[in-house]
Amino acid sequence: AHCKGLFFCVQEPFVADEYIERLAWRTPGGGSRGGEAFDPKRLLEEFVNHIQELQVMDERIQRKVEKLEQQCQKEAKEFAKKVQELQKSNQVAFQHFQELDEHISYVATKVCHLGDQLEGVNTPRQRAVEAQKLMKYFNEFLDGELKSDVFTNSEKIKEAADIIQKLHLIAQELPFDRFSEVKSKIASKYHDLECQLIQEFTSAQRRGEISRMREVAAVLLHFKGYSHCVDVYIKQCQEGAFLRNDVFEDAAILCQRVNKQVGEIFSNPETVLAKLIQNIFEVKLQSYVKDQLEEHRKSDAEQYLKNLYDLYTRTTNLSSKLMEFNLGTDKQTFLSKLIKAIFISYLENYIEVEIGYLKSRSAMILQRYYDSKNHQKRSIGTGGIQDLKERLRQRTNLPLGPSIDTHGETFLSQEVVVNLLQETKQAFERCHRLSDPSDLPKNAFRIFSMLVEFLCTEHIDYALETGLAGIPSSDSKNANLYFLDVVHQANTIFHLFDKQFNDHLMPLISSSPKLSECLQKKKDIIEQMEVKLDMGIDTLNCMIGQMKHILAAEQKKTDFKPEDENNVLIQYTNACVKVCGYVRKQVEKIRNSMDGKNVDTVLMEFGVRFHRLIYEHLQQYSYSCMGGMLAICDVAEYRKCAKDFKIALVLQLFDTLHALCNLLVVAPDNLKQVCSGEQLANLDKNILHSFVQLRVDYRSARLARHFS
Repeated sequence: AHCKGLFFCVQEPFVADEYIERLAWRTPGGGSRGGEAFDPKRLLEEFVNHIQELQVMDERIQRKVEKLEQQCQKEAKEFAKKVQELQKSNQVAFQHFQELDEHISYVATKVCHLGDQLEGVNTPRQRAVEAQKLMKYFNEFLDGELKSDVFTNSEKIKEAADIIQKLHLIAQELPFDRFSEVKSKIASKYHDLECQLIQEFTSAQRRGEISRMREVAAVLLHFKGYSHCVDVYIKQCQEGAFLRNDVFEDAAILCQRVNKQVGEIFSNPETVLAKLIQNIFEVKLQSYVKDQLEEHRKSDAEQYLKNLYDLYTRTTNLSSKLMEFNLGTDKQTFLSKLIKAIFISYLENYIEVEIGYLKSRSAMILQRYYDSKNHQKRSIGTGGIQDLKERLRQRTNLPLGPSIDTHGETFLSQEVVVNLLQETKQAFERCHRLSDPSDLPKNAFRIFSMLVEFLCTEHIDYALETGLAGIPSSDSKNANLYFLDVVHQANTIFHLFDKQFNDHLMPLISSSPKLSECLQKKKDIIEQMEVKLDMGIDTLNCMIGQMKHILAAEQKKTDFKPEDENNVLIQYTNACVKVCGYVRKQVEKIRNSMDGKNVDTVLMEFGVRFHRLIYEHLQQYSYSCMGGMLAICDVAEYRKCAKDFKIALVLQLFDTLHALCNLLVVAPDNLKQVCSGEQLANLDKNILHSFVQLRVDYRSARLARHFS
């Protein structure tokens, strides 16, 4: 039991206190069990016995450790001895290996030397044997009768070809006068064998026997007719390959198939594949392109340009696919030359055809639109920007002479604009694809000039000129102000024009001197249109004229000097209601017609004129106390209307006018106090006086005394 306890303790981390406690617990009379009397002698005796057992166990373990150490030392010595013996054996083996290696090298040198000697002896012998055979075959040609099996057996055509090819080379070195006949026979046999080999190659290709084709091609490689063999292969490859309508797809599939096969047949596959591609381009594609383009070249420029763009694009796409194949060193230049050879006659004058078509097409689109409106275009002024500015400065009448009635037509069409931009977009795309890189910016500028001429000048500018001519005079009644509709549409159209400028023209000219030229041209167009829009400020005169007519027709003198001061039921006059309604419509129209700073500029001008009109209108009447209150209500309503302008100056003017109207109703004793208020203190005294004079009680001595 003690040994088991000790073993148990050894297996776990040893804790002395716990070990003593367990020993005491197991000992009867140790005092750890409940109900037992403590017996110190028995416990001491147990501890002494246990200590003796531990000492015995320690001695036994110590002897075992010493025995194991001795055994380990003995085995270590034996192992070291064995390692030394192995090292000695390894050194001996290494020495034997070196000796063997030297011996092998010596033998190999002797063998190589012997081989060279044998080869030196055998090579002349083989040449002599071969020369003897060739002399034998040459004698047969000389005798005029071919008896050798190699010439009579059709299955030995490969050996015959090798012999006849060598005899043909020898025959060329012989003098013609003595060996003309034999040379002729050898040449004839050479030609016959060459034809037989080509025929055999053709038959093997039709049967699809790649291995046989490879054998025959290898034999023909040393014959003059090898190129004819390649031509036959290329011709037969194309049989049945172009049966669909898409010649480009057929060509790509054919080249893909041949590329996989040609390396198994010919020793120079890249040359054969390049020759096939050259044949396809120079025969199939060139013929196809010519048929497609010549049909429309003189009769239908639109279809001609579409076909040219489509064919050139598909050809370059095919070229990109062919770049994957091994065609030699500079395949990019090779394919570019093939494409150029097909299209050079069409690309030389491409831009002239493009410009001619774009000009006629744009003119037709515009003319068709004006015809649909039963409108005969009038000639417009051709002066430059300075001329326009001078006309604006002098406020001359309209550029097209007397005012004309446009019947509400703006002469601007979104459909026309879309068609013109679409035609130009396609022209830019064709220009990018078909122009030489050195000519691209110049050609793109010419297309842009066409767009400017027909969209900006012939359509937008003409509509602005016509709109200016259609602005009614300021004293017209019930005038319709269509010029703002023209401005609105012109603004929308110009945004589309600007988008095409950035999206399609800029990439073509961004890195060329033409960029600054195009930007300047665009700037001139914008400035010219803005000048004409400024000239259209006369529209504001018409608006003010309309408001004058409303005020003249609706405002009564009794509005501000009612007969019954105590029975006024309205909050503001009918004239005020109609004027405010008209102004709000015009403000909304101006906002919809313009954008950017132009909106604020026009609204400020309109607001200032609106204020001047109301100011002068109020000066025409006399005001009783109740009439003055009504005038204040009218001006308050006008001020609400002025807030829609969202222009600080306009609102400030109406605030001041509202303060001036207070002078119509304020008590005489308070006049000086009101005049010195924040809004009126800085006004000229004559202005204040002019408003006070409008009061019906102005001539009373009391009022005059207080204002003096």
